[in-house]
Amino acid sequence: MDERISLWDRIWILWNIGLKVLRGGIARLFLKEVKGWFLVGRHVQITHGRHISCGKMVKFEDYAEIHGLCTDGLAFGDYVTISRGVMIRPSSYYGKDCGAGLVMGEHSSIGPYGYVGCSGKIIIGKNVMFGPGCSLFAENHVFKDTEDTIKSQGVVREGIVIEDDCWIGGSCTILDGVRIGKGSVIGAGTLVSKDIPAGSIVVDKRIQNIRERT
Repeated sequence: MDERISLWDRIWILWNIGLKVLRGGIARLFLKEVKGWFLVGRHVQITHGRHISCGKMVKFEDYAEIHGLCTDGLAFGDYVTISRGVMIRPSSYYGKDCGAGLVMGEHSSIGPYGYVGCSGKIIIGKNVMFGPGCSLFAENHVFKDTEDTIKSQGVVREGIVIEDDCWIGGSCTILDGVRIGKGSVIGAGTLVSKDIPAGSIVVDKRIQNIRERT
């Protein structure tokens, strides 16, 4: 711990961690699998826990919402962090349109107030960092028939893959069918609507500026 942190601050940090461990100890009773310490913040909502698996030292921070109902489950690797206010939703709350689910590799994190719509399968590799307010949408509405309502035409789900060691800046939006290659950096506010080659830096909202990471 940083030597500049006062004794009282250290005591508060340890107290807060202790409460998260206590909450995690209760929550783990309702999950499919938890392999190690599990930390849960205040006002966290976890539903359909029998579809959720966690490695060691997984953290669900305050006000996160993890909805587990899906066909393939939600799997969080070791040291994954789901930050404050993040919403993970593979399916509707009432069991309609059951989605696929999510896999997150070890040491990956989703920043505060992100949205993960994993109706189609979302795979996030190891050491992936998301800034605040990112959104992932792994499905797309069908709207070809102009004589029928968009809602009645259903959806397509291709899924999203984000490979290892990527940094996704704050407020990015990643759409269905996208693969982001290993070691890529996506600038804040970018709309990612097509595949990104490995080692790229993307800084334009419409992906007109892609260059090699050197």
